[in-house]
Amino acid sequence: MTNKMAFEQATIKVEKEREFSELRGALDQVFAAERVEKYLKALDGRNIRIRNFDAVLAGNLIDSVGGAKAGSAKALYEALTIPDQAQMRELYLSKIEEIEPDLRARFHKVYQYY
Repeated sequence: MTNKMAFEQATIKVEKEREFSELRGALDQVFAAERVEKYLKALDGRNIRIRNFDAVLAGNLIDSVGGAKAGSAKALYEALTIPDQAQMRELYLSKIEEIEPDLRARFHKVYQYY
């Protein structure tokens, strides 16, 4: 008899709560149903893979799609501590996996690893 345990993400306290919250809000805007296709088109147009969070930040894609000042998301991310940055990357990666399968199929190029 095997006893399977469900995976639970460890709860690590966010140290820079204001910056984390602001960046999370920006991601929520970008991944909102009415904006996510625009985000995927922007990634495709710049030939940036969706999982390349550093390139996304460097390209100001979160800012341009979310309607924020260029460099805002990158500045917020850089203000976070290393553990906070890791949690933000985790959040971002979970959001990209929640995109509707038909959109993911249409923009398969941005989802490719290489």
